Amino acid sequence: MNRSISFLTFLILIALAQKSNAQTAAKEEFRVVGYYKGDLLQAADQIDFSRISHLNIAFINPDSTGVFPVVPGLTALVSKAHEHHVKILAAVGGGRAPKYYTELIAAAKNDDFISNIGRMMDNYALDGIDVDIEGTLITPDYESFIIKLAKSIKPRGLLTVAVASNNADNITAASIAQFDFINIMSYDQTGPWRPQDAGPHAPYEMAEADLHFWKAKGATAQQLNLGLPFYGYAFNATSTSMTFKRLLADYPGSEKLDEIDLNGGGKVYYNGIPTIKKKTRLALQEAGGIMIWQLAQDAEGKKSLLRIIHSEIKDLRVAKK
Repeated sequence: MNRSISFLTFLILIALAQKSNAQTAAKEEFRVVGYYKGDLLQAADQIDFSRISHLNIAFINPDSTGVFPVVPGLTALVSKAHEHHVKILAAVGGGRAPKYYTELIAAAKNDDFISNIGRMMDNYALDGIDVDIEGTLITPDYESFIIKLAKSIKPRGLLTVAVASNNADNITAASIAQFDFINIMSYDQTGPWRPQDAGPHAPYEMAEADLHFWKAKGATAQQLNLGLPFYGYAFNATSTSMTFKRLLADYPGSEKLDEIDLNGGGKVYYNGIPTIKKKTRLALQEAGGIMIWQLAQDAEGKKSLLRIIHSEIKDLRVAKK
């Protein structure tokens, strides 16, 4: 009897240890996903691989037949990322993706398109594919396309997605279940395209609402990466976007704020260091990672937002121990 109780106790202790190890592993896997849009031949010198876990190349799109072009510099960039143990993915689509995506994901053509995606992934030794199909391109064919794509891609690597809460009607629970993680584009609530709605485009309250929204749609907290903008929108006579790098160069001290008055009139709205810290803490509590759009927009040195995110993650982890 005593031997039986001891064995049962032993099993319980093993189970508790496994649970503890799983929880520890989950915390250690907190992701920092950086999108990069720019010249891939120069990217290796611009990206701080030590502070990201995943790199998404934006954007690699096919022609109207679904065939992908040769991408100069991608092979070398993949090698560089792997040297730093960073996973690298091709992001397909984008906010200005070709309209013919609706045809490529339709049942009549998606087999060939999916084969081409897999071939591109293999040719460049990529670690995964990030699907950034947005707006009206998310047709009723989206779910079946994603399910078929997952069967092709997931044996090779990661399948991820970029999503916005305001155009998610055709993104079903069945689609969500296919993705290893979900990059929430928690920004662009307004912008120069809506000059009558001048104001913050990525407030903290939006981040909270977006995390709640995607969990309600069936995503797990561990799947979610909270998107942070490294840019702002100016509302003035020219109404344009401004990188965080340019903001700091033109307006010293702007890193401490979320909005500033522009020379010549108008305002620019963005996320400064305090809000980036606050959102990082939110993601550490409510999500599985951070997503950044985009790395080339960051400032350098001590005021780099990527550096701030990395320090915040490190500090909070130490505090929890």
